[in-house]
Amino acid sequence: MHVFVTGATGHIGSAVVTELLEAGHRVTGLARSDEGAAKLTAAGATARRGNLDDPDGLRDAAAAADGVIHLAFEHDFDDFMAVAQKDLRAVEAMGEALAGSDRPFVITSGTLLLAALGQGRVGTEHDTMPSGPRIDSENAAIALAERGVRSSVIRLSPLVHSNLDHHGFAHHLIRTARDTGVSAYIGDGSNRWPAVHTLDAARMYRLALETAPAGTRLHGVADEGVAFCDIAAVIGRHVNVPVVGISSEQAGHFGFLALFASLDNPTSNALTQKVLDWHPERPGLIEDLDEGHYFRPA
Repeated sequence: MHVFVTGATGHIGSAVVTELLEAGHRVTGLARSDEGAAKLTAAGATARRGNLDDPDGLRDAAAAADGVIHLAFEHDFDDFMAVAQKDLRAVEAMGEALAGSDRPFVITSGTLLLAALGQGRVGTEHDTMPSGPRIDSENAAIALAERGVRSSVIRLSPLVHSNLDHHGFAHHLIRTARDTGVSAYIGDGSNRWPAVHTLDAARMYRLALETAPAGTRLHGVADEGVAFCDIAAVIGRHVNVPVVGISSEQAGHFGFLALFASLDNPTSNALTQKVLDWHPERPGLIEDLDEGHYFRPA
């Protein structure tokens, strides 16, 4: 299959490209720079220069492919509404190119969106929301199933971890601990975040591309929910700083993660495992953090 991948040079995208190539697929990856294009070429993929600001280019690339995996997202939390709208335009453009073809279209969302429901239970793949930033992209992709697209959505854990991760949320928490001299959690730290290893996530994207039924929501989750205080404890031990609880009024300690650090986001992957025959095999979050690679000099 010839697969067009956005976000192909990022942390998760790079692993997805490798996973696809090793499975015998042909890959064209979106590259924003010459450096990114060279990285894709070296991996054995074809580079297509462009970005999410060019819906026409995305539409053309999707039309020329047998399937699309959309991973690119601009994580600008200062203007989240604008980047969410840009993502929606990209999903709509590529979806339009695939309409009526029965070709697969896998897009990316996040499990943290489920925490906004405040439902007090483990989130499942059946949980939906009517609208909102990034939720609109998810719903638009699912709706494409009624237009002849084998669309699916992967809601990724906030912590996608491995030695391939160089800029994710785990690194931000570690930098915050080093910069402030404490590894913190809010309240008693019992709120939970799900997590998944990069390589398990990459395999999930390939399986979704190959087999996910149209209109399927999937969860990129291995650890259903790791207590935030346990994450803070591992970081504190490796950075050699105290582990402390802080009040919700002090959430600014976490910088751009201030709005998310207290969220309780336990998330099930039961349906995903059944639908894709996908079963996480790599180390869990705490084991991976304890391995030490997150704490070594770059």
